[in-house]
Amino acid sequence: MAPVETARRYTLVAILLHWTSALCVLVLIGLGLTMTHAALAPMRQFQLYQWHKSVGVTVLALTVLRVLWRLSHRPPAHPAAMPPRERRAASAAHGLLYLLLVGLPLTGWAVVSLSPFNIPTVLYGLVPWPHLPLEALVPDQAAAEGALKQVHAYGAWLLTALLVLHVAAALRHHLVLRDDVLRRMLPARTPPAPSETLGSPR
Repeated sequence: MAPVETARRYTLVAILLHWTSALCVLVLIGLGLTMTHAALAPMRQFQLYQWHKSVGVTVLALTVLRVLWRLSHRPPAHPAAMPPRERRAASAAHGLLYLLLVGLPLTGWAVVSLSPFNIPTVLYGLVPWPHLPLEALVPDQAAAEGALKQVHAYGAWLLTALLVLHVAAALRHHLVLRDDVLRRMLPARTPPAPSETLGSPR
């Protein structure tokens, strides 16, 4: 049996899921900082919370799809020249990113479900989203809500730090090491036309 060839690039589906998730996470960070630190009118703050919850559920769904796709499609290997400790660090950082991209939406969902205000969630103003059935599992809902708020907030800061590290590492590979780590997560360029390859006729 012939050996399985290692992919040189991520699949188009993986690329689309990656960049859509990245955009959603940036929107979440912006919404989270604005709705918790800016002086907003109550109705405006309520709207931002609804958008934050909607995008958070979207990130959760995208991450589940990304994990399923990754399990069925082997990603490109690390560059051959990459030291073992950097490979381990990169794998650990990616694993923690996936954990946060699942854990943060779940903790946010749990906070909303335990809130005494019982505010309904309507995704993008269109799709009603249920609360988690936590009443029978959590005797002291107020304490659990407060603890989960702290976990969600600290997790959001950790995610932000990891994203900065992730971008810095990608730029280092592209600008300093000059390997294909960043390029393989970008859409493939259109192959040059024959005239471009052979030169324009004189």
